[in-house]
Amino acid sequence: MLRRKFLQIAAGAAALQAVPAVAWSPAHGLRADDDAFLDEMERRGCLYFVEQAGPRNGQVLDRAMAASDGKLDPRKMASIAATGFGLSALCIADKRGYMPHAQLLEQVQRTLRFHADRLYNNRGFFYHFNDIDTGARVAKNEVSSIDTALLLCGVLTARAHFSDSAEVHHLATKIYERVDWPWMLNGGKTFSMGWHPESGFLSARWNHYCELMMIYLLALGSPTHPIDASCWDAWDRQRMSYAGFNYIGGNDPLFVHQYSHAWFDFRGKRDKFANYFENSATATRAHEFFCVNQGPPYSRDYWGISASDSQHGYTAWGGPSTTGGSFGGVDGSVVPNATAGSLPFLPKDCLRVLRLLKQNYGAQAWGRYGFCDAFHPQAKWYDPDVLGIDLGIGVLMAENLRSSFVWETFAKNPEVGLAMQRAGFHAG
Repeated sequence: MLRRKFLQIAAGAAALQAVPAVAWSPAHGLRADDDAFLDEMERRGCLYFVEQAGPRNGQVLDRAMAASDGKLDPRKMASIAATGFGLSALCIADKRGYMPHAQLLEQVQRTLRFHADRLYNNRGFFYHFNDIDTGARVAKNEVSSIDTALLLCGVLTARAHFSDSAEVHHLATKIYERVDWPWMLNGGKTFSMGWHPESGFLSARWNHYCELMMIYLLALGSPTHPIDASCWDAWDRQRMSYAGFNYIGGNDPLFVHQYSHAWFDFRGKRDKFANYFENSATATRAHEFFCVNQGPPYSRDYWGISASDSQHGYTAWGGPSTTGGSFGGVDGSVVPNATAGSLPFLPKDCLRVLRLLKQNYGAQAWGRYGFCDAFHPQAKWYDPDVLGIDLGIGVLMAENLRSSFVWETFAKNPEVGLAMQRAGFHAG
């Protein structure tokens, strides 16, 4: 939510690893042409995280031109969240052989060195946006709890995948273990959304279900600065009902049901409240029904709206809301990362949409890094940009659908199993 606010202002100014999966199996029978499409989408997405990363520090740009020629975009704002997705994408690129192993390992090492030893942090937490060249804070953005968590998920994925590198293990462990999680609680049971040097902690807290699960699990698993297990129960899990779909959710875009699931494998597991994988599958089906119910141009072959660029700037849009309507000014645009990020939850429907979007609009919407961030064919608008986090969620979830690679790699970190155990997860 802070990202949305920040970007709008900027624009205006200028053990459980072993539990078997029961909800869905990778033995899902992807057709060869479906697999080839996903491979091409991943290959192009991974290229973004190589070409649009700082040559001296590995930071990844928040956005770049969709029509890029491969050179580093002249805009200077890097995002630690995009860097977290990028570290995971480098592991996928290595697994798939998209680029030479030595090149990818060097980029991972370069990135970890900078974040371990040079980039400013406060008790282990980083500013959300920094200068791609210097690491200097951009404008007055906050030291961010959620975006630090997204970075850490990438850091730990890299530690597990490049396990033969003692340097990667040392630097990744240093970055993760210095995070002082209890400090970010600021005396409460739920995390603050961030901290400003000018004014201290933000009053807003991560206190209702959204993309927040990764923050709490990373903190529960910390061997150096863990939080009390009771913090897992402290945030609200509000339920909503829409057109016969009942699930935990709220007035948030679809990505809130995707981000924690990119790394933490919730398949076949539940805590005392829910099976969150099944919850995300239900939320995706509800979103598909909602979009189709809006009427043309939306249809079963053209749906998917999540936080993204729009004709009028970055916006958090989508539906259904808790009252059944839309929010954010839904206007007929489609956002490919909405279906790409939900691939494991609703494979057939999401794949059909993504392939038809490329088939029908690829001449304008598909480029060097895959889909542009959003587009509205009837209005003849195609976003000139791609966003790192939006490409990233598609790359990671496509690979999880194909091989469970990110889930299985991330779970090799012993802290992951410990965290889910402390949160009370069990098979079911």
